[in-house]
Amino acid sequence: MTGRRAGGAERPDAAEDVAELRRRLLAWYRRNRRDLPWRRTRDPYAIFLSELMLQQTRVETVIPYYERFLARFPDVASLARAAQDDVLSLWAGLGYYGRARNLHRAARQVVREHAGALPGDARALRELPGVGRYTAGAVASIAFDHEEPAVDGNVTRVLARLRGIDGDVTSPAVIRRLWQEAEALARSRSPGAVNQGLMELGATLCTPRAPRCPACPWRQSCRAHRDGNAEALPVKKPKAAPRDVEAVAGVIERRGRWLVVQRPARGLLGGLWELPGGDCRAGEDPARALARSLRERLGLAIPGAQAQGHVEHAFTHLRLRLHVFRCGPAPGRVTRAELAAHRWLQPERIDTLPVGGPTRKALALLRRPA
Repeated sequence: MTGRRAGGAERPDAAEDVAELRRRLLAWYRRNRRDLPWRRTRDPYAIFLSELMLQQTRVETVIPYYERFLARFPDVASLARAAQDDVLSLWAGLGYYGRARNLHRAARQVVREHAGALPGDARALRELPGVGRYTAGAVASIAFDHEEPAVDGNVTRVLARLRGIDGDVTSPAVIRRLWQEAEALARSRSPGAVNQGLMELGATLCTPRAPRCPACPWRQSCRAHRDGNAEALPVKKPKAAPRDVEAVAGVIERRGRWLVVQRPARGLLGGLWELPGGDCRAGEDPARALARSLRERLGLAIPGAQAQGHVEHAFTHLRLRLHVFRCGPAPGRVTRAELAAHRWLQPERIDTLPVGGPTRKALALLRRPA
C-alpha cells in the first residue's frame, strides 16, 4: 500500500526510485552547471553571501555586486567591523535592503557568538538574522556537506512538475510535501550538489514558461511532462495587484548644501538616505503634501516650491510616483520626527551615501540640463 498526500501525489519513497532520480540529476548537473563565482569556493561566508544576494534577484544582476562586496569585505570579521552606511552603499541598486541589514547583523552575531566562523548546523544558521529554512539548508549542504534540503522557487517548480502536485504550493500541506521530497533527494553523499542541481534545473530547463523538457534528465519520470501540463504547474494563488502610491521629495538648500535624511532602519528602504518629503494623502495636491511633510517630519516651513517633474519606481507590492520639487528658503532648526538622521551635503556628495532607486532617479531628474 502507498499513501497519498497533498495535490494527489504519492509519497516520495513510493512514487519513484529516489536514488535513480538523484543519479540522473547529479550526472546532468556535473555536465551542464554554469560557472558561477560562488561555485568556485567552499568558503561558507562567500556561499552565505551569495545565497542572500540571490534571493528574488537574477544571477546576472548579482555577480558584479557579489564580487565587489567580497573585495571590500572578504570575511565575516571585516563585514562585522563595517559601518552600516558602507554596507548599504555597496548594496545600493540590488534592492530588498533588509537583506543587507540582516547580513550585517548576522556578521556581528557570528563574531560575537561563533568566534567569527559561520556555523555549519542548519539550526544554528537559522538563529542568524534573516536566515530562514531555505538559506540555512543551502549553506549547510553546499558549504558543509550536511544532508539538508533547500526549497526555493526553482526547486518548488521542479518538484511540483516531477510529482504532478496540483495543489496550491503556498499551502502548508503542499509546502510540507515539497520539503519531504527535497529531503529524500538530499539524503546522499553530495547534498550540496543535489540542491544546486535542483536549482540549476529550475533556472535553466524547467523554467516557468516554455520548459525545455526534451533536455531534462527527469523527463521520463516527470508527471507534468507525461500529462502535457508542465506550464500549468506549480499552482499558486494569484498575487495581489500592486497599489499605486504618490509621494513627494524636495531640495532644501543652505549655503550650497542640500538636506538629506535617513529613513528608519525598519520598513521599505530602511536605513537608506533620500531627499526630504513624504507620502501624499488621498487627493492631496503634491505641493501641499510637501509643505505638510516638511513641517511634520522636520519642523521646517517653506514659502514655496517649484515642481521639477516626477519619477516612477516599481516595487514588488506598490508602484510609486515621486513628485520632485526645488524649495524656497527654509530657515530654522531641523527637528526630526520618525527619521533616523539628517545631513547637509554638497550635492555631488550625496552619491557617496546609500540611496534607493527612487532617490537615484530624482537626483538624475534634478541634474538634467534645462
